[in-house]
Amino acid sequence: MRVIETNIEGVLILEPRVFEDQRGYFFESFNLREFEEKVGRVNFVQDNESKSCYGVVRGLHFQKGEHSQAKLVRVVRGSVLDVAVDIRPGSPTFGKHVAVELTGDNHLQFFLPKGMAHGFSVLSDEAVFQYKCDCFYCPASEGAIAWDDPDLGIDWRIPADKVILSEKDRHHPRLADLGQDILL
Repeated sequence: MRVIETNIEGVLILEPRVFEDQRGYFFESFNLREFEEKVGRVNFVQDNESKSCYGVVRGLHFQKGEHSQAKLVRVVRGSVLDVAVDIRPGSPTFGKHVAVELTGDNHLQFFLPKGMAHGFSVLSDEAVFQYKCDCFYCPASEGAIAWDDPDLGIDWRIPADKVILSEKDRHHPRLADLGQDILL
């Protein structure tokens, strides 16, 4: 596995070694020993999967306080633009984001440490998205930021008239309206 650093400390792109032949391909999607060696110690406790169609934007979601989650995300089928926004109070990259295209063909994975808001847009007709979390989901600790917050400047690579949002994701505040202490 090759680890690619980004402009936000702790946010990493992971490129597995893929073995291909006439039968297809094989790769280790997760190896605890190698992950801890190259990324760090994380105790994943929950795996999630979602299926979405073109134009869906999910996010930007996060868990607050003791329920903050580190995540390891990947796409099994299709293509998404995955986005991490640094919401760690006092971080030199607070409010900055990293975006990476994850596809079923490139097999890239995206590691988000605790303190990131997370979202993705579906670029293909359909996408199956999987992720590991190191803390169980807690509805009372849920937080979110507007996907289209102009201060974040995220290009979701979907025309505005094609974006599909949940009712809940239509009404999140801008990051500036949350204030850093709300994120703790």
